[in-house]
This record gives sequence, C-alpha cells and structure tokens, in this order.
Amino acid sequence: MIQNRIKIPVNFSLPRRIQRLSELSFNMWWVWNQDAQQLFRLIDKPLWDKLRHNPIAFLNQIERVRLTSMTNDLYFLDRYDAVIKKFDQYLEAKNTWFEETYPHLKDEKIAYFSFEFGLHESLPVYAGGLGILAGDHLKTASDLGLPLVGVGFIYKNGYFMQSITEDGWQETRNFYLNFSEAPIIPLTDNKGNALTISIDLPGRVVFARIWQVNIGRVFLYLLDSDLEENAQSDRQLTSRLYSNDLEVRISQEILLGMGGVRALRLLGYSPTVWHMNEGHSAFLALERILEMMGNGKTFEEASGIVKKNNVFTTHTPVPAGNDQFPIWLIDKYFSQIWPKLKLSRDEFVNLGNQSQTWGDTFVMPVLALKLSDHRNAVSELHGDVSRKMWNWLWVDRTEDEVPITHITNGIHTSTWIARQMNLLFQKYISPNWLEHVDDPEIWENIEKIPDHELWAVRKHLKRKLTVHCNETARIKWQQGGFHPVQVVASGVLMEPYSLTIGFARRFATYKRANLVFRDYERLMNIVTNERKPVQIIFSGKAHPADEPGKLIIQQIYRAVKDAKMGGRLIFLEDYDMNIARLLVQGVDVWLNTPRRPNEASGTSGMKAALNGVLNFSVLDGWWREGYNGKNGWPIGDDTEYQDINQQDEIDSRELYDTLENDIIPLYYDSRSADNLPNEWIAKIKETIRSNAPKFSTRRMVKEYVNRMYVGAAEMNVDK
Repeated sequence: MIQNRIKIPVNFSLPRRIQRLSELSFNMWWVWNQDAQQLFRLIDKPLWDKLRHNPIAFLNQIERVRLTSMTNDLYFLDRYDAVIKKFDQYLEAKNTWFEETYPHLKDEKIAYFSFEFGLHESLPVYAGGLGILAGDHLKTASDLGLPLVGVGFIYKNGYFMQSITEDGWQETRNFYLNFSEAPIIPLTDNKGNALTISIDLPGRVVFARIWQVNIGRVFLYLLDSDLEENAQSDRQLTSRLYSNDLEVRISQEILLGMGGVRALRLLGYSPTVWHMNEGHSAFLALERILEMMGNGKTFEEASGIVKKNNVFTTHTPVPAGNDQFPIWLIDKYFSQIWPKLKLSRDEFVNLGNQSQTWGDTFVMPVLALKLSDHRNAVSELHGDVSRKMWNWLWVDRTEDEVPITHITNGIHTSTWIARQMNLLFQKYISPNWLEHVDDPEIWENIEKIPDHELWAVRKHLKRKLTVHCNETARIKWQQGGFHPVQVVASGVLMEPYSLTIGFARRFATYKRANLVFRDYERLMNIVTNERKPVQIIFSGKAHPADEPGKLIIQQIYRAVKDAKMGGRLIFLEDYDMNIARLLVQGVDVWLNTPRRPNEASGTSGMKAALNGVLNFSVLDGWWREGYNGKNGWPIGDDTEYQDINQQDEIDSRELYDTLENDIIPLYYDSRSADNLPNEWIAKIKETIRSNAPKFSTRRMVKEYVNRMYVGAAEMNVDK
C-alpha cells in the first residue's frame, strides 16, 4: 500500500525534546483531544488563538526561543509526555470496537465519499452541516477502529469568508488556503513525483493530484485539480464548494465519483463498502461498473454486483435541494461512456431520469438510489419524507414499503464537548465516559452532579462566549473602518448572566431565521425587559447566490443595530466551527425554527444539548426524536400545513408564548436561596441524560456498521 510509505513533512525547527509536536500537528487526532490542544495553548495562547487554532501555522510562526524555554518547563514536559503516550496508545490499539465485534472483517475497507468534510476551522473544506457530519463520521470511525478511508476535495478557496456591511448586506471574499500551513500531506511515488489520477471530460483530460489527511487511525484523501497540466478552467474545479455553473458542477462530480475510485485504486485499495454521503459522488457507481465490464461482466451483471455493496445516504427532503443536470449536459459529458456500458442513450439517461415526476433532468440521488441496495435517510421523520418523495421509483410498492430506512444523525462527542463539562462528566459520570457515551445507563449518574457545580460550569461557558464577543468587537474597533453600530452588533454590550439564546446555521429561507421577528414590537418588549432581559445571538451565512437568504440576514442585522433593542441582539460574522463551538457551549437556549418537515436532521441542537443548553425547536428532524416533554421546549406539533403563512403565524405565536410564559420565568424566577435556578438545572440534567447517548456518532456509526456496512462488506465482490 502506498500510504505505508508516507512521510510527514517536517518543516519546523523544534527542540529534540519536543520534536514529536510535528507528528502530532499532522494528525487531526488533536482536534478532539483537549489535552493535546492545551499543549499549544501553554506554549503561546495569544498566537494559538490568532492563528485559528492551526498547529501547522503555529509551529511555523512560534519563536524558537519560546520553544526552547518550554523544554525547561517541567509542568509542560509532563503534559507533553502524557499526550504523546496517549497518542501512541490510540494509534497502536488492537482492541477496538470494530475488531472485537467483527474480527472477520478487519481486513476489509470502507470507502466514504463526500463533497465536503468539516474537521476543524483550520482546514476549511466544508460549507455546513453535511461536511460537519462527514468529519464527525470519520473521527468516530477512527475511534471505533473501522477500516475506513475518506475521499473528497481540497478547496483552495474554501467556501467563502463573510462580512456584513453597515446596512446589513452580506459581502463575501475568497479564503486562500496556504497548503504549507495546512495538515495535509502530498502523496508521491518512489521517484518523488506527485501521485495523480486523470478523468476524461469533453475535449480534454483533467488531472488531479492526491493529498492525505491523517484523522487518528483513518486516512482522508483529497483531490486537487490545480495542476499545470490542466487548462485554467479545470484548475479551478477544486477551488471552491458548490459552484452555480452546471458545467463546473458536473465536472466536479465526475472527478469526485469516477476520479475518486481511480485514486483509491492507485493507492492500492479494494473497498468492499462504498458509502456515498449525498448524491454528489454517485458517478462512482458507473466507474465501478465499467471496471467490472472490463473483466467480462455484462452491464446487468456488473450493476447487480455493484448495488450490493453501495450505501447511499440522502440528506435532502425537498426535490429542489437535490443535484440535477439538464439532459443536454448529460449528452455532452457521457456520450463516450454509455457505449462502454453497452447502453443506448435513452437507457443511460433513464438511470437518473424520471421526466414525468421531476422534469426532464438527470437526478444524482436517483442514480444513487437505483445503484445502491443500502439506502437511508438521516432521521425518523426524514425517512417518512424520503419514502414518500421517492415512492415513484418503486411504483409496485406502497409508501411504507419503499426500501429507504433511517439512521438518525449524531455528533462526535469529543469534538463538541466543552473542556470544563468534560472534566465534570469524568468526575461524576465515569472517568472513561467518552468510550461509553452511547450507553444510556451511565447517564443515570447525571443526578450525582451537584447543582452548584453544574451551574458553575454553565456560567463559565457563558463568560467565555461573552469574552469572545467583547474581544471580537474590540478588534473591529481597533482595526478601524467600521461604523460604531457594527461594533455594537458584534456583541460589545453582551452580558454574561442574562438569559442568552443562540441561533446559528446556514441562512436558507426554510430555516426561517427571521421567524422571531414576525411580531417586532413583542420581541422588543421581551429582550429589553429590565428585570428579565433576553439576549439573542445570530450567526450564519447565506449562499452567495441565495438572494432571499441574504435578505433575511439584512432584516436580522437591521434589527440588531436598532438602538431600541438596547444591544440585546448580536450578529457574529463569518460563522465557522470555532464560533459554532462557542455558541453551542455558551448560550442557555438553542433556537431552531425550520419550516417542518424540511429539516432532514440538524445536529447543532445535539451539540448544544450535550453541553447543557436547552433546545427550543420545531418538532422536525432530530428534535422530534429528542424531545421528551421534560428536556426543552417544542414549537408547534406534527400538524401538516398547506398554507405556509398560516404555519409561520401559528409557530411564531407559540414561540413568543413559550418564551414569555415558560422559558423566561423558569430561568429568572425559579431561584433557590443560594441563587441557583434548580428547576432550570433539572432540565439541563434531563437534556444531557436523554440526548447525549442517543445522538452520538458512536451510536450512529455503529448503526451504519451493523445495518449497512456488514451486509455490504460480506458480499466482498472485489475478491
């Protein structure tokens, strides 16, 4: 295997005593190990924060004299030795869950394809929830010892960076990834030449080199088309996520699907499970069929075999959200492919087409569904929606019989747990609670945590968020060029102990970020109540082409800067994983207002619940399964509305009523003699107890293994 010969780039001038910081920085294991992160903070916390917690950039820029001084710091050296020992034990462990549960499958390989991977803010090759889930999936695969590899793209320009004008308009600017300061490893052959694959596109050949990211025990391979051999337009294929140019998009998806298979073959892999995270990589099925037909199989034989170990996860509950290409584009890009598949043009088009239902387009999830035997949605309700949406593919079956199951999403607990909360759980839940997070029984120990200790941690996390908002505002003011109202909007007036609500996500219109503003005067009265003030923090991006989404941001920002709101509303620009961590750990209430049933799952509320933040959400996606009547608050019920204005009006009224009558009084009025909100704390304990085990990726990935991967792997068609 080529990856066994990989050498980690060593560009740092590190003292011998701590030289393994280099190796540590190139394995993203440190992302979910707080002791490892603490090493970098101990060396130089201001620089660590300034560089977005990027250890590669950190070690490149830290002064040698500072590193040398750390070799004389016995406290630091003890911490360093402990982290390196833990790191080695993790990588060398042979008693992982997967090996102990499925020893006969330990030599198989699972290939996981995704258009984006959200691992950490220092490697911004993600746009939102789909990528964060993919990153959490890979981290958990490492923890459980799955023989899994990931395939995606390295985006030189990432998604985009956001700033908000004084008038509230979203402006975007490119992010430029410095490859020399990213935790990526260039793969080369024995002669030192870059490892590359190629695909045929109309009138040209496109090349892509392969980069590797180490994620604990798991490897992620990222394709990069920015090579001199390519035309300038093709060099941009892996520059940024989610182009609106359909020719760019179909080229990207051919490169990801077909090129990704070729990359794995070049690296020596023969996976027996092929997992497509959404439809972007569905062309991988065609590449695998072509491989088998090259070995003498017919299309029917090859496609029948390929289906048996393909896994497809759909995340999108509305037709418009699924990738579709006009048929003329399929003609242009696949006219050389269908003869090799021994198909007619109409037979090929029909693999992804059903014109009477979707219009005359080629639909990527249709291709994935037709060429996969293992299919799932990402929550129980999303399973119902998906079976209804795709029923036309199985006309001989009732809606309930459509072969799409559901595996509800989860979160990688170690990545999203606050450090102080982790220490509290180690003390009272179990010293090794992270290894048993999906076991509901250990969470009965939540009652052992004294109320005053839990509340002290919650107040600490709120102060941490407040400091961040204050410092963000301070930096803006120091930089100059900002109107004072923009500084105020950044949170300079935020208070650490007022009831604080968080709303942060992609600003798609169905998420209704502006629902809380439907009755403006009523909201103003709520947030400016002198005795019981409420703060609301917003953060998130709208796709650059989503004009309605940008208008919602503008509407919110204009309310944020309204002096009558008294600085109680805040908008944090340039939402990323760092801001997400601060918010899901530091607010009191997590607000989520999607127009049901358009939220496939959502995971931000799971992260909030893990950290003792109470959810206040529409009963859609995961919260429909997570809410038990005692661990938060619902907005609406299971009613299906034909009139969205009526739905918005009813939901907004319930939002205000619940805030005024339940949430605010519970936070401010239910105080004990020592000023503890005991009833609120009881809800905190219940939300952790009921949601932490149920919505962990440790549970989720085990479900994928038990219900999808094992059945697919045991077909073992490549051997």
